[in-house]
Amino acid sequence: MFRLTGGLLLLALSISVGFAQGKGVDKSSERVRDTGSSAPANNGSKTDTGAGRGMDFGKGRTPEVPPIPNPYRMTARRDVILKAIEDVMRNQKLIVDETTSKPSEGIVVSQPYTFIKGAVVSESELNRYAEVPVSDDRGWTRGRYTLNVEVQPIDGTSANVAVNAKIEGRTDGATGAEWITLPSRGIAEEEFLSALVTAITGAPPPGRTLPSP
Repeated sequence: MFRLTGGLLLLALSISVGFAQGKGVDKSSERVRDTGSSAPANNGSKTDTGAGRGMDFGKGRTPEVPPIPNPYRMTARRDVILKAIEDVMRNQKLIVDETTSKPSEGIVVSQPYTFIKGAVVSESELNRYAEVPVSDDRGWTRGRYTLNVEVQPIDGTSANVAVNAKIEGRTDGATGAEWITLPSRGIAEEEFLSALVTAITGAPPPGRTLPSP
């Protein structure tokens, strides 16, 4: 009887020790599992931590306006486009140069248009329309441009319209006035194309809005 009781006692002690060790391992594993499986909270609009939308570097930026294709494909008859070109030139205070224009060939050229006068403001406006060398210390007094618009028919109901601007800056030195041709930034061309597209289609090009009345 004593041997049986002693054996049972040893068995009970072995089970208790094993159970205690197993319980300890489970607790440790449980802590590891709890730590590894815990998911960050969804912080909504807060993007620096948690499971929000993530980093949003473009938030709040003004979308960049895409450039207008030049040439620009228009769905209209050639004669309609040519008439619209003359109307837009007139609205922009441009005068059609009858001697150099060739409407029969789809070419309309404006006379030089002076868009800025005065030594104080001419340089800044020239920089807007043309690429003025930084090292150029000329005393700019005026700026002008000439538009050359060409209509290239694709078929009976559509055509490509190409606009090229010749930008010139004037200096008044000791030898007199001199007009110097400068590389165009494409601003004059885009302004005219935008107005022309609006005149023909009734809506501005993509990414642009109608000018304020």
